[in-house]
Amino acid sequence: MDWKNKIVVITGASSGIGKATLDLLKSRGATVYNLDIENSNDEHFIKCDIRIKEDTRNALARIHQHEKRIDMLFANAGVHLFATMEETTDEQFENLLAINIRGVFYTVKYVLPYMKEQGKGSILLMGSDQSSVGKASSSVYGMTKGAIAQLAKSTAIDYAKFGIRVNCICPGTIDTPLLHKAVDHFAQKNAVEKSEVYKSLDTIQPWGRIGQPSEIAATAAFLLSDESSFTTGALFPVDGGYIAQ
Repeated sequence: MDWKNKIVVITGASSGIGKATLDLLKSRGATVYNLDIENSNDEHFIKCDIRIKEDTRNALARIHQHEKRIDMLFANAGVHLFATMEETTDEQFENLLAINIRGVFYTVKYVLPYMKEQGKGSILLMGSDQSSVGKASSSVYGMTKGAIAQLAKSTAIDYAKFGIRVNCICPGTIDTPLLHKAVDHFAQKNAVEKSEVYKSLDTIQPWGRIGQPSEIAATAAFLLSDESSFTTGALFPVDGGYIAQ
């Protein structure tokens, strides 16, 4: 696929999977906008807090006004929480809902009119292996990722007639800042060495290791591109075989 002249928006692309995807698509010739609260040196960085719907709507409008189109959206931004329901504070609960559900909802909602107008578009949502399976001490995070999976499916059905595809990528355990933060919390809470936690994470995937952001980026690029033109409403696991067990 020729990525030149393609306008792509990625939320949360200052680090982790978002940054890996941004770097990959830029290397292929796409113009990629990064909407994030964390400043970056990206040429097309726009400071945006997806928890604030006006921020999101204005950022997308600014991009469309300048580029006259938005071809692809990767709603990647999200946060993790390692906690049972009773351990989850009200503030943590509200923050997860604000970023992982409401932020994604408004990002997609405000890009859809532009894609309808141009008669084509590709949207990718950031799910998780927990879009399909449960994990201990992850009730609220898992709930948000289950919701994202259903949002992808229903939106794909509603907007197929407009030429808009919607898919959900579902990574497993990936070597990102979010993972390192979760490991730090788990190790401290359970009084174990972080090195032991990482060793255990390697063994839970049949593939025998955790994934790299570049591996998720490669799959994200495929799902966003015309190479997956007959794929919509799909939950696409990239997890080293974790949910196959």
